[in-house]
Amino acid sequence: MKKSTLLNSDIAHLVSTLGHTDEYTICDAGLPIPQHVARIDLALTHGVPGFLETVRVVLTESQIEGIMLAEEFVAVSPDCHEALIQEIRNEETRSGKSISIQYLSHEEFKERTNDSHAVIRTGECTPYANVIFQAGVVF
Repeated sequence: MKKSTLLNSDIAHLVSTLGHTDEYTICDAGLPIPQHVARIDLALTHGVPGFLETVRVVLTESQIEGIMLAEEFVAVSPDCHEALIQEIRNEETRSGKSISIQYLSHEEFKERTNDSHAVIRTGECTPYANVIFQAGVVF
């Protein structure tokens, strides 16, 4: 049996098969997911699992070097945005590596998900609670 925090086999497989700069998305319950992109659907009901708790668990197994967010996230859901930025800062401290943050319009963000290896859908109902992670390297 797997010993580390992440138990979901689809997410564990995704993380273990990513290469440097590959992208994947963690999203709220409403983000449209392109048909050709793998969907890992965790959503059970409104708010379960939450966006931030999903991000925290995935970061225990995944080295990232950058994130992309919708510009609208900052104004529409400032508390969730700030909590995510704090998680990213905590990850920088844990990993000893800097993580770039890029903002796109929501339309550009949705278009960018076409390049994701997978989209992990949560039950989050906070508007714009979506992030694209760019894989880094552990060395």
